[in-house]
This record gives sequence, C-alpha cells and structure tokens, in this order.
Amino acid sequence: MIATVTLNPAVDKTYTCARILPGQVNRMESVKNLAGGKGVNVAKVLRQYGYPVRTLGFLGGYFGKLIEEHVKRIGAESRFTAVAGETRCSVNILSQDGYVTELLEPGPEISGQEVLRFMKDYETGISDCELVVLSGSVPASVSAGIYADLIHLAKAKGKKVLLDTSGAFLRESAGEAPFMIKPNLKELELLTDRRLRELEDIMEAALLVQGWGIPHVLVSMGVKGILYVKEGEILRAKVPKVRAVNTVGCGDSVVAAFAMGYLQQMDSRELLRYCAGISAANAATVENGVIPMELAVELAQKVEIESYSFRLA
Repeated sequence: MIATVTLNPAVDKTYTCARILPGQVNRMESVKNLAGGKGVNVAKVLRQYGYPVRTLGFLGGYFGKLIEEHVKRIGAESRFTAVAGETRCSVNILSQDGYVTELLEPGPEISGQEVLRFMKDYETGISDCELVVLSGSVPASVSAGIYADLIHLAKAKGKKVLLDTSGAFLRESAGEAPFMIKPNLKELELLTDRRLRELEDIMEAALLVQGWGIPHVLVSMGVKGILYVKEGEILRAKVPKVRAVNTVGCGDSVVAAFAMGYLQQMDSRELLRYCAGISAANAATVENGVIPMELAVELAQKVEIESYSFRLA
C-alpha cells in the first residue's frame, strides 16, 4: 500500500482557448473539471498501473465531494479528513500558442482541531503503507512545519517518505531527511540559497542536499531533463521531445514513477528512464496524471541516460 497526502487538493478547472489576452474578454473553447492537487495526481498515476493507494489530506464542501468521488471511482481508498471550509478550485488555461496559465486559489482555512484530527487520521492511515508521498502546498492557516512533523512520524514508524513541495514547506521539512525529494530548479535554488545556471551548479546543489541525509534527490530541470543523485551516482535523463498539451502534473508523474520503480527494485538507470518516460507521456494529455501507457513505454525507450563523476569541493 502507498499513502498519498494532499493537504491542499483542488478541483482543476481546465480551459482551452486560442490564446490569452490580458485585460480583455477571453472566451474559452472547452472546459473540464478534474480532481487535482499534487498528491491526488500521484494517486491517479499509481492506480493506472494497478498499485493500491490510500489518499489522505483535507477535503471540504462541494469541490471536496467531487474529489472524493473521483478518488473512489479510480479505485483508491479515501481517508481524507473532513473540514468545514471549501476545497479550492484551480484554473489551468491551455492556449494553442503553447502557453499554460495557472490561477491557484490559496485553499480553505483549517482550524487547529481539524489539524489534530488529520494527524490522528494520518497516523492510522500510514500504518500498513511502505511508502508515504507528501505532495504540494499547504493551506495558509496551517504551520509550515507540518510536513516536518509528518516526516518525523512516518520515519518513526519505519516508513519511507517521498517529498514534493516548495517554499517554506520544503525548507522546513528537508532537515527531517525524507527518503526522496523532487525539487525543480527554482525550489533547489531556494533550498540551497544558490543561483543555479550551469549543470555543474545543479549537480553541486543536489549533492549538497543529498549530503543532508536524503538518500534520493531528483531534480526536474525542464528542457534539460531530470537529474538523479543518490549515494555514489549522478545520472541525468535527457527526455525526448513530445508535443506538450499540458505540463501540469509532470512532476507528480515523476514521483509516482519513482515510487513504482523503487517497489519494483529497478536499478538507478532503469528507474530514471521510467520516471522520464512517464512524465513525458503525461505532458501529452489534457488531464493531469492520465498516462498514455503505450506512449510512456515508447518515450522511455528513447530516454538517454548520462552518468557523471562529480564531487563537492
């Protein structure tokens, strides 16, 4: 069983249009309401590949019911903690000129009592899970240290934690040394307080973070691919070109693929190729976390893996 934690889930309202004109009336060509939030997207990918998933986090109101219905429909177990506030709605606008515009609401107010109820639900919910995935932002009313608390609790129970968050939540929790983190370049810059321009700079920063006791560091580098640092290895996946329809959820696909690859005991190169192929396939679909599986296999075969020898000065 894999547990996914989404503290700030959202209904992703995905629009398509020719292009966005700021300050003017923009008429959309189509709209879809999709269950979203980073942990929910991870759960979607895992369920497509047949893995048992338990979803945890906060849900409330009408949008919360939509997400819970979707989670159950895909065959995942819903253990969300009910809250009084309304789960947020996020807007993704996919324009034909290639731009993806996101409008992200902050999320509901979460009371102290609701946090305490969630912590109890979390402790129970991860009891029989080998991996715990912590993903995404946190509602503004919740302490930035909550991920650190969740990592500490999971590790005390012998669970391996995969962390994918940003900003203060990443800074506050990295010191608890989760099993894996997946920052993008901006997040890695913020975490290490460094400007990262060249590949050597990125490798040095990733090695620094790995030296904090984090066994696996995966860095999403956009067109530069994915960098993977673990003890004794530095690998880079060069991702084949794909016609990107929607890049939202690509990072979540990497996290899901890492979880599956780890459980399948893949070697480092195979695991990284798997992550890159599934992430690239995600970009080819409108719905976040929905993977064209044949395309994922095809793209994974085209991924180039480069190995580097690099040590901190």
